[in-house]
Amino acid sequence: MRRARPSSRRLLRLTAAALLVAASLGAALPAHARSLLDYVGQCVPFARAASGIQIYGDAWTWWDQADGKYDRGHRPKVGAVIVFTKTDRLRLGHVAVVSRVVEKRVLMLTHANWSRQNGERGHAEQDVTLYDVSPHNDWSVVKVWFRDSDGLGGSIYPVEGFIYGKGRSAAELTSRDPDYVGALIDAYVPDAGR
Repeated sequence: MRRARPSSRRLLRLTAAALLVAASLGAALPAHARSLLDYVGQCVPFARAASGIQIYGDAWTWWDQADGKYDRGHRPKVGAVIVFTKTDRLRLGHVAVVSRVVEKRVLMLTHANWSRQNGERGHAEQDVTLYDVSPHNDWSVVKVWFRDSDGLGGSIYPVEGFIYGKGRSAAELTSRDPDYVGALIDAYVPDAGR
């Protein structure tokens, strides 16, 4: 009889832990969001839900919080979270998830709360072009596609690096047929779409 109690307690703890994980993932996206791409809100809950990386707090704090919990580096990998540095323009920083690596200086990311859609911020965007403009190709400074200007924005953003998750990223992270050619044109042919 004594053996049954620890098993029951262990089962209860495992069930409680599973419910907490499910609740935290479900809480990351609003109930009305049918999919990851229906999300409207801040970049942090979106990146957490899309990547599986369980870090909380403002985007600029993610890099330091990941130390010792997740691998970090300066090479893009699908499913990794890129952490933008806190600046005057990005007062809380920004986080986004790598959806495709196109070539050594161009990748695509999926994120929320960057461009305006229908006049409001917060919407999710899939397979957005990100261009490494660092002098040493180390992803320390980047330009990001900005829907408002229909091209790479004129701003250059400093980046801390990439946080690599331990699990699987969301299935909707990338589209079936991303526009690789468009991403390369965005990066290497300024004002091509205008």
